[in-house]
Amino acid sequence: MRALVVDDSTAMRKILGKILKEVGFEVLEAAHGLDALQLLREVEHPELALVDWNMPEMNGYDFVRMIRTRSDFDSMRVMMVTTESELEQMQQALDAGADEYVMKPFTKEVIQEKLELLGVGGG
Repeated sequence: MRALVVDDSTAMRKILGKILKEVGFEVLEAAHGLDALQLLREVEHPELALVDWNMPEMNGYDFVRMIRTRSDFDSMRVMMVTTESELEQMQQALDAGADEYVMKPFTKEVIQEKLELLGVGGG
């Protein structure tokens, strides 16, 4: 299985990537939404995307809205992983098409639990 981590923080991409690799994912990385869209044009679509909200070029919210307009991404599970903790923003992300929402800081166990909820691995 393949996962895409979209975050402007290299450290955060590495942390999430390590967790995902431990549960059997091949991990792709992008620094922002536009990078991620370009990558998705070039590779087979991943089963999962972990997406930060606040990024330059294209934020995670706009990225999620964009991919959810395309039927070829219907099966891709999307988890927002962000510092945004307002209930309104969580609802916006879910309404835009995110399947799960995790607030930073998080633990490895929280990510694994969410993966299990999404039916894409974990624990």
